[in-house]
Amino acid sequence: MNNPEKRIPEEMAPDVLELASRYYAQHTQSYSAADLVAAGQEVDIPVEFIEQAIQDIQERQQQEQVAQQQLARFRQRLVTIVAGILAISIIWTGWTYNLIQSSGNTVEAAWAQVENQLQRRADLIPNLINITQADAQQTKELVALLNRSRQAYLQAATPQEKADAAVQMNQAIAGFTNYAVASYQLQSNQLLTNLQYELTGTENRLAVERSRYNQAVQAYNQKVQSFPNSLVANMFGFEKREFFR
Repeated sequence: MNNPEKRIPEEMAPDVLELASRYYAQHTQSYSAADLVAAGQEVDIPVEFIEQAIQDIQERQQQEQVAQQQLARFRQRLVTIVAGILAISIIWTGWTYNLIQSSGNTVEAAWAQVENQLQRRADLIPNLINITQADAQQTKELVALLNRSRQAYLQAATPQEKADAAVQMNQAIAGFTNYAVASYQLQSNQLLTNLQYELTGTENRLAVERSRYNQAVQAYNQKVQSFPNSLVANMFGFEKREFFR
């Protein structure tokens, strides 16, 4: 040792002794080239064959070491590639999820506008009923149909149920309109005239909002059903939306 008096910390002593034992075992279990030549001479093996064997084994060990190093580098590159693919997949999944979610929010916003117009039309029905009260005996069935159609809409929970209820409202309002055309008394009612203007305006706005809603649904459905977006859609439970016809 360069400095035999140098003090070794106590916690290092077990590791030092273990490593030294390993070195000693390797030393005692190894042979020098001269030892191998001498051993070969004892069994009449020429020196050149011993030297050739030593050289061949050393070359083979070097080749194995190089192969192990190459395999380790390959594994490292493979891990890097897999990690990169995984990271890209996570980023793409998140981006696609946000894209579909945003499109779904657009559908919800468009439906809210449709629902506003449907609600407005439903709110006009009590006024129509009030106009017919003076002639209730002849319009009992019409009043009942108006009431039922409005209640069906107010009780509807899903877009499909509201769309079905809208059909009933259409029929009820159409029946009232036909009755009003045939009734001379109602034709002269200014309140009816004002309501007809409101109904016409509501129908026009409803047509516009329904068109926007259907366009939003079409864009959303394309995102949900197209590959590879459909993989993310199925994973997170995004489903196809129905058009409001």
